[in-house]
Amino acid sequence: MQDIPINLNLIALIIFLGVVFGIYTSYFLIKKSVQSKSPNIFMGLLILTLSLIMFEGWLNYTSYIFKTLWLTNFSEPLNFVIAPLIFLFMTSLLGDKRSKLDSLHFIPFLLWLIYCLFFFSMTNEFKYNDNIRVMQLTIPQLKLLPEYTSDPLSIRNYVNQATIIHILVYIIIISVRLLLSVKKRSETIFNTKSKVLISFRNSFYHFLIITVILIFVKSTYESDVGDYLIFLYISFMIFLTSYQIMNSSKYYENASSFLEGPVIKYEKSSLTDEDKLLILKAIKNQMQNEKFFIKSTASLSGLSKELRQRSHHVSQVINEKLDQSFFEMLASYRVEEAKVILKTDLGKKLTIEEIAERVGYNSKSAFNSAFKKITTLTPSQYRSS
Repeated sequence: MQDIPINLNLIALIIFLGVVFGIYTSYFLIKKSVQSKSPNIFMGLLILTLSLIMFEGWLNYTSYIFKTLWLTNFSEPLNFVIAPLIFLFMTSLLGDKRSKLDSLHFIPFLLWLIYCLFFFSMTNEFKYNDNIRVMQLTIPQLKLLPEYTSDPLSIRNYVNQATIIHILVYIIIISVRLLLSVKKRSETIFNTKSKVLISFRNSFYHFLIITVILIFVKSTYESDVGDYLIFLYISFMIFLTSYQIMNSSKYYENASSFLEGPVIKYEKSSLTDEDKLLILKAIKNQMQNEKFFIKSTASLSGLSKELRQRSHHVSQVINEKLDQSFFEMLASYRVEEAKVILKTDLGKKLTIEEIAERVGYNSKSAFNSAFKKITTLTPSQYRSS
């Protein structure tokens, strides 16, 4: 086999960084979402899927695939995972319950994975020739002895068309789901005031853009030559998602030193018992009288600013005097407020999503989870009890 020169440039660097950021970000999204049963678990799985597809694309673009021939087309079945994960993420945002039937969305992936086993079992020499053909390299292919076919049904050449059709079907389904949700609120897609629907709509826009780029690339370039354009866009979206996650991290709400290791919490606190009681009184005033918790942007730093106290001092008082974290305290006040609203005549007319927004939640599913965790009932069950 001929030694193929490696192609490293700015595009290769951006895609590689996108892969690294994607895998790193997906790890934390999945880890935290599994613990909290958040819809973001589907976002984490989606970013991981895209990162793996991009990694194979990076291997092809740089020609490193010729040094790792056993990885050839390893991510091809994942093409049929992208749209289902986007659908599950978006519908979970709207509060749709998940069930065992969700696994049916991944049947095309499973079928294509099984079919790809014919290709995966081929020799490295065969995969070497396949890469030369797909990448349209002007070098001679190897002469091979007759062997088993890697495509007994002659359908692998249509994988790109199948991927596009698969995605378009889900675009239609998601579009209908979005329109129904907006119509239920007597709004339009462009002027909705629901933060959940705004998030849904913006995510859907990016899904559409990726689809348009995919169709453009596959109709303009032969084989996989233009795939780097798709990967560049996805890389930038991963960078922005990583930035958003880091920017909203609770890490910044606590006092930390550079590369801080584990220490005994509040061991060196300067607060006296009198100071703690004063801060606790101020916290309760903000929560009970000012209803600080109904702000959707409520945060430890925001509360500390209102109290004119340091964030770590406020956190310490909440932990020690209330035996809660800031977010546990926030949830308890929000749920108590929701319980009051649910028992009123107005509360019986409002949707659960509208009540969630009134008490400070941006997500109906997050509201349901917090309410059930505290009361053992869902908001709907509590209202009808």
